[in-house]
Amino acid sequence: MKEYLQLFWAFIKVGALTFGGGYAMLPILQRDIVENYKWATEEEVMDYYAMAQCLPGIIMVNTSTFIGQHRKGTIGGFVAGFASTVPSLVIITVIAMFLARFAEYPVVQNAFAGIRACVVVLIINAVVKLWKSAIVDWKALVIIFLPVFVLSVLEVSPILLVVAAAIAGIAITLISGRLKKGNGGEAQ
Repeated sequence: MKEYLQLFWAFIKVGALTFGGGYAMLPILQRDIVENYKWATEEEVMDYYAMAQCLPGIIMVNTSTFIGQHRKGTIGGFVAGFASTVPSLVIITVIAMFLARFAEYPVVQNAFAGIRACVVVLIINAVVKLWKSAIVDWKALVIIFLPVFVLSVLEVSPILLVVAAAIAGIAITLISGRLKKGNGGEAQ
């Protein structure tokens, strides 16, 4: 029971501190899940995050569910997923009750502008951390820059890019494996 409460507490914090969408949760996951609790490695969190983006639903909830399931099975997945939604439900309910009355006040508009600016910093921080663990060789660099190029030229669905990147990763690995076997065979 203690571990389920730890899961609940960890992911209620993720839910409470993730402003600005799924990208903003990455620094929190890095600090709490990877460094503090050691429930998953950076690579595992990135894999869960990538899978969560490919699935319908909220990235934060999907990622939390994957991590919770990895840690404590199906019930752990449910606890983590549910915990990550609780703060949003409470905050949205409270905001909905009062926002209509106060949305036009300059202080409220300025607060939202400040929050948006902070979210940009959180996303940049997450990108820098992900960059360090994602770029392992030239192949990963190609897989990163090719979708950036495609998105700058064409309007392509992110889902198609994720699928294409997965296929490219598999193809590059297969081709590299064949080249290594071919080179190894010639050396003998």
